[in-house]
Amino acid sequence: MKVNKNYVNLQESYLFAAIGKKVREYAAANPDKTVIRMGIGDVTRPLAPAVISAMQKAVAEMGVAETFRGYSDDYGYDFLRGTISDYYNKKGAEISAAEVFVSDGAKCDVANILDIFASGSTVLVPNPVYPVYVDTNIMAGNKIIYAPGNEENNFLPMPDENVQADIIYICSPNNPTGAVYSAEQLKKWVDYAIDQNAVILCDSAYEAFVRGDLPTSIFQIEGAKKCAIEFGSLSKTAGFTGTRCAYTIVPAELERDGMNLNKMWSRRQSTKYNWLPYIIQRGAEAAFLPEGFAQGKANIDYYMKNAETISTALSELGIWFSGGKNAPYVWLKCPGGLKSWEFFDILLEKANVVGTPGAGFGSQGEGFFRLSAFASNENTILAMERVKPVIESLR
Repeated sequence: MKVNKNYVNLQESYLFAAIGKKVREYAAANPDKTVIRMGIGDVTRPLAPAVISAMQKAVAEMGVAETFRGYSDDYGYDFLRGTISDYYNKKGAEISAAEVFVSDGAKCDVANILDIFASGSTVLVPNPVYPVYVDTNIMAGNKIIYAPGNEENNFLPMPDENVQADIIYICSPNNPTGAVYSAEQLKKWVDYAIDQNAVILCDSAYEAFVRGDLPTSIFQIEGAKKCAIEFGSLSKTAGFTGTRCAYTIVPAELERDGMNLNKMWSRRQSTKYNWLPYIIQRGAEAAFLPEGFAQGKANIDYYMKNAETISTALSELGIWFSGGKNAPYVWLKCPGGLKSWEFFDILLEKANVVGTPGAGFGSQGEGFFRLSAFASNENTILAMERVKPVIESLR
């Protein structure tokens, strides 16, 4: 018996597990300190009333023989797939219900989508970026190359025609940097992927935070259905981090190497996935309908108020940062030339505030730091009151 030795190439622990361990150790040693957590991107606002009402109704239906539901329809119930399709169509991205696949998490889908691609593929990943993209491709034995983000390109790397890739990851709004591609920039990526005969895996988990005319789906870009798969999530859009619901869009016309990727993903999911509970899917449907959507938007506005609080404080200090305007993350340059884990320790010990070291998102993240806007308004204000004198002392 042989094991997958690609796991040897992984870092010893997942980024957020390492942060959690440090915070637990500090809290145990300092029980009198109140730590404000602005590291992990977990929401804090309750589910929308319309979502709760829909799920309660669905629970009642499960207690009556006439309305009881067993196994879900393949790929998600038609009512939810249709609602998500309508959501896309309203913003000018023509997506049919047959192209929507409901699941329990975008993180899972981003990892599992690799099942339909050949092992040994060359994968282009932005740096810095969400660690799951890198770790899952290491597990799959793929060759990873990087598109470097930095201050000069505002952490929005663009395609290099001299670089050949089979799979391309795009995250917009980006996690961790909060940077968002314009339509013109996404068009260049689409054209590049078509020219390379590559497939873009576009993570749009934070699309609901985008303001103004910036694109919220790659399928708003001409030609994207020929080269892209998109992952959406209700975790941040509707506060479903503890409830779980996501979806993957695989265009019906997307083909490579004589194979239809929509049919391949259908086959993969019908074999390896058991679908989301009916109760959750009814709640998800309500999150996209007018009443639930408006209530969810109010929560997003609440978080973006926190992002504004963080951004204002950093601007007053003269600290370079990205994000905070179209994403719930603020990506700041560590003061005094500190490394990101050094800054993490100083903030934890002197301000009792937890953020996320940029180095955990890739080599290009060294020297940068992520703050999340998912705390309460009161804690965000308090956190920045604590952080400002610490930063001032480091300059």
